[in-house]
Formats: sequence, structure tokens, C-alpha cells
Amino acid sequence: MNRWTWLQKKNKVTKNTHQQAKKHGKDVSFSSSLHYNLEQLQNILGSNPDIAIRKFYIDIYNVYAAVVFIKGLADKEQINEQILKSIMFELQKRECFEKEDRAGRSNIKETIKDHVVTLTDVKEIKNIEECVMDILNGDTALLLDSVDTSLLLGTKNWPSRQIEEPITEATVRGSREGFVENILVNMSLIRRRIKDSNLVLDKYTIGRRSQTTVIVTYMKDITNDSIIKEVKNRLEKIDIDQTLESGIIEQFIEDDFLSPFPQLLTTERPDKVASGLLEGRVAILVDGTPFVLLLPITITSILQGPEDYYERWFVGTLIRLMRFGAIFVSLFGPSLYVALVSYHPGLIPTDLVISIAGSREGVPFPSIVEALMMEVTIEILREAGVRLPKPIGQTVGIVGGLVIGEAAVTAGLVSPMMVIVVAVTAISSFSIPQYGAGIAIRILRFGMMLSAAFLGLYGIIMFAIALSIHLVKLKSFGVEYTSPFVPYQVKDWKDALVRLPYKVLKQRPEMLKPKDSTRIK
Repeated sequence: MNRWTWLQKKNKVTKNTHQQAKKHGKDVSFSSSLHYNLEQLQNILGSNPDIAIRKFYIDIYNVYAAVVFIKGLADKEQINEQILKSIMFELQKRECFEKEDRAGRSNIKETIKDHVVTLTDVKEIKNIEECVMDILNGDTALLLDSVDTSLLLGTKNWPSRQIEEPITEATVRGSREGFVENILVNMSLIRRRIKDSNLVLDKYTIGRRSQTTVIVTYMKDITNDSIIKEVKNRLEKIDIDQTLESGIIEQFIEDDFLSPFPQLLTTERPDKVASGLLEGRVAILVDGTPFVLLLPITITSILQGPEDYYERWFVGTLIRLMRFGAIFVSLFGPSLYVALVSYHPGLIPTDLVISIAGSREGVPFPSIVEALMMEVTIEILREAGVRLPKPIGQTVGIVGGLVIGEAAVTAGLVSPMMVIVVAVTAISSFSIPQYGAGIAIRILRFGMMLSAAFLGLYGIIMFAIALSIHLVKLKSFGVEYTSPFVPYQVKDWKDALVRLPYKVLKQRPEMLKPKDSTRIK
């Protein structure tokens, strides 16, 4: 009689019992029948071409066995060398096993686990559903006949790209390493920068179908407990089919989904995450994406770059002040031009008024229509540049803007002064280090222009007041978004608009209420 036919007959009684358990909604556990266990795994995983089941026979114990794994997620070399070869060949060479009762099968599981398999990650599982989840994550299940559990062997070998410099956060000075899509690599990049036992990495699984691994990391002796608790509570409330990117997590846990401003910092830089953790922040890593979420943040956080700290303090301060000035131009530039030209020409010097009036001669549209036309054109070019291949995209963004602007002036659709204003505004917006903050400024720019078109400078002032009220009310995980300005926290001004020398920055940000506030002794 065929060995596997004998196993099928042996399986009948066990199969009926487990079917009844599953029918009543109970978790299905492994049985002592190998054939039944394999049948259950095949029913759940399906007959897909990447599902591999390798059956074999262990002569020394007279036991049937099988390994189950997914091609492409599990390391075949590890399976062949450290599992199959060890069990099928090395097991029979060991003298200690010859002294054992090979007819008894009660100790085969412990023998393989403790003496044969040379992998570092080995665990025992009784639940079939839990076993399936581990197989889908790249582990290998070892099943033995007459054993009602499975050994899960760590053989993960996910395909992943090499560590590269972050494209969206390139710096002149600093680390050239960026996060990748493999969450294990990302955790190691953080561990390499913070060699401290107080670094905690808590694991969550979010997504009913995607079963995405999410890691919450923080310094347990620095980060405030209320922030950690709030982050965990919000993550545990997420109930969604799939979590393919950290942006989905961000939209679920942010404080105000109607606000244009990002309430979590998105970064690809391990050094930026490490710096935030040591300040008392929390980082969220999501498997499958290189973008890590950092929280809580303030309005100054989204306008700071790594080079602010890597350069000497006066260089970092100068760069930061220039960046704040560029953000002001990006937000208020077109609206101020529209307001002054349309409502308040008396505030402009006489010679400049004459020059602007001459340049607008023959233009059939009011200044607000000019501004909207050019701004929309710039946004379309910017979007096209992102979608096109990198070398072509840069050409489209720069050359395309110049060509279209020159053509519009020649055709008399816009004035040369408007082209200059829009060009300076577009260049200024590129100085914003955080992509989410840049989008917020671009959105608010259109609202500011419309306010200027209706009420001139009064409209700009009213819009600015409304924006200020919104920012003051906004919070990020209990931390005021406008800190350290509102509420007033003078100690944190040392690293807000300016960046004072490191010798002065002895305390961690007061706004985060860290357990250990001392940074430099």
C-alpha cells in the first residue's frame, strides 16, 4: 500500500472532528494526521503556483513529514541546506539518535527543534490560521505525522531593493542611506544609529486582508507615556482591508483630516527618525514602504531640514531663515501682486507702477485671471515632471515653464511681470523640505489669491487671520501645532526660527514633555 494512501485513510476520523469545530466558529488546530493538516493548508492557501509542498520520509523515526512555503518569499537555499538536508541526512549520522527509541515519536519534534535544524528562528504553533499567516510572511512550516503541532522555521527572504540615497530628501551633507520597502532592513537602520536597550519596537498587524506589519518605535526612558498610549489607541482602532502604504495609516490617525497641514512628518531618512526618537517622538514603520511617520510634530518641524543641524550653527540658522522667507514668498507672492495691482496701486512706487502698467498694456485679462492661469500651468508642469522619467521630468518642469511663459507673453495673454512673480513663487516653493507642507502651501496660495482678488490687502489679512486661528487650534497627538510660539515656550525658541549652537541646546524640546529632558550635560 502507498504510504500517502495509508495516511489518507488514517485521516477520516480526525477530519470529521475538525470540520465540526470549524463549523461552530472555533479556531482550527493541527491534528495528529499529516494528510489532514496538509489538506487544511491547501484549502486555505489554494492551488496557487507559488505554494510549495515538499513531502518526505524520515527513515530513522519511521515518520512522514512535509514542509510548506511560498516561492519567492522563503529562502530556498536555507530550506534545502538547513532543513531538508539536516533532517533527511544529518539526522541519521548522529550517534546520540541511535541510542534513542526511534519507534517512539513523542520526542521527534524536540529532537529536530533542538538538535537538527540550524536556523535561529524556530517556534511551535498549534493554530492552523496562525501558521498560514507566518507562511504568507515567508516562513516555512514543518509538519510531522502523529504530531499535532507545526514547527515554524524563519526562512524569510523577501525581494528588496538596495539601500539608496532618498530622492525626495537629498542633502549636501549627511547620511546617504534611505529607508527601503523591507521593514526588517528599516528596523536595522534605526538600530544601527541608536544602540540603546531603551529603544522599543512594538509590532502590530493592520489590514484584514493585507496583514501588513506595522512597527511603533520609541525610547521608553524619554518619550512621554501619554503620547505612546495615544498612538497605540489610534492604531488599534483601525479596521481596514489593506494597508499598502504609510499614508493610509497617516489618514486614520491624524487629528484633523480637514486640515491642509500634515500632522505627521513623513521621511525616508534614518538619521532624521533617529534624531526624532532621541527628542522624545514616536516613529511608525510600515512594511512595503520606505516612508516612515514621525510624530508629534509642530509647524517648525515641517520647515526644518537635516542640513540645519549638520552645518555649523550660523550656517544652519541662515539656511533656516532663508527657507522661512521663501515660504512667505511662496504663500503671499502672487496674492500681494494681485492686491496691489488691482486695489492698491498707490502703495507701489511711481516708477514701478508705470513699468507694471506698461507691461500690462494689451493684456485682456485682469491680474487674478493671469495669476490663476500661470499658477495652474506651473502645477500641471510640476505634476507632469513627477510622472515622467527623472531626466525628462526635470527638463519639462524648467524648460517647459520658460517656453510657455515666453509664448504667453508674446501672445499678449499675460504680462512679463506676472511671469516673473509666478516663477519666483514656484522656485521658492521648492525650498520647503517637507513634501506634505509644500502641497499645503500650494493649496493655500490659491485661496490667498482669491481673497486678494475680492478684497485686496484686506482679503489677505482676513485669510491670514483665519489661517492663524486654524493653526492655533490644531494639535498633533496632544502637542500644539504652533509650539513653541503659542503656547509660549521660550526654551524651545533656541531651535525654532534659528538654530543656536549645540552647546546651548542642552534640553530636549519642552513641548514634547520628555521623561528625561537632559540632552547635553
